[in-house]
Amino acid sequence: MKSIAVFNNKGGVGKTTLTYHLGYALAELGYRTLLIDLDPQSNLTLFGLEPENLHNIWQVEEAFIDDFVQARDEKPISEFEDIARDVRSIHFLLKPTEDGTDIPKTLAKPLDLHDNLGMIPGRLSIHTYEDKIASRWNDVYGGDPLAIRTVTQIRNFCEVYAKYYSYDYILIDTSPSLGILNKVIISTVDGFLIPCMPDMFSLYGIQNIGKSLKSWKRDFDTIFNLLSDAKLSHFPKNFVGFLGFTIFNAKKFTGRSEWDLSRAHHNYAMQIPATIKEYIDPDHRKHLTDEQLEDPVGETAIMHSYSTLPNMAQKYRTPIWKVPSCGNLEK
Repeated sequence: MKSIAVFNNKGGVGKTTLTYHLGYALAELGYRTLLIDLDPQSNLTLFGLEPENLHNIWQVEEAFIDDFVQARDEKPISEFEDIARDVRSIHFLLKPTEDGTDIPKTLAKPLDLHDNLGMIPGRLSIHTYEDKIASRWNDVYGGDPLAIRTVTQIRNFCEVYAKYYSYDYILIDTSPSLGILNKVIISTVDGFLIPCMPDMFSLYGIQNIGKSLKSWKRDFDTIFNLLSDAKLSHFPKNFVGFLGFTIFNAKKFTGRSEWDLSRAHHNYAMQIPATIKEYIDPDHRKHLTDEQLEDPVGETAIMHSYSTLPNMAQKYRTPIWKVPSCGNLEK
């Protein structure tokens, strides 16, 4: 299993759209894929669930998000196990760790989106888990088991679900933030993609990500030097690798450039590879050649503006390439 995060601290760059469509494409290619929505906005979740159905999931979880132990102990064991094995949000899964109690033995089933494609829905309340990471972070250096579990639990769930459901890929949608939750996500997955718009803000976003990666790696290098081998087994063996960038929602101008972009968008797009090379350390991208860094992942297949198609894809809960064949399209 490979875990991949889609990440940019600049919003509006097609991060959620890319996560969903990449997952769907991998599933159609025969790879068993799981999507995890760790963006509090939960937009990825809405690709798979009607808002009313999502509300029902959250409502069942409400007491557990408030106090997991009390909510669990107030219910008969069989009723709690039925709740725990149903489709549950990522915050429900992480809440026992947040509250310092045992994780349920029953594993919540993923939401079934399509053949080979599942999802763990998001939840707006995930910010409280981020707060708990922050409060326990310094205890990781001392080898505190609960602190280590808090920092590595997202990765642990990736491994558990991969083993139980035979997933080949797990894709994580993240918030546009450089906070400690994303620090933990990015630092403990196998790789990450940066979706970009061809504009100034994406260039600054890459700069910020590169600077943060240096800081995050220093922290994790310190952890790796302090902890025993047994405790290090909860962490990945290698720090995260940069997998490439995408360009999304660029204005098409046929024949203007090699990527058929308008002049303004082409000028910014051409600056992205150089910005990556300057700000993202070679250690994070040593598996990529200079030639691979010059071109965005997907090249022009996903580069140009799709107008309202991304919104329609979410509305009809299907990838863009299937929208035209939907039988329930509104006129």
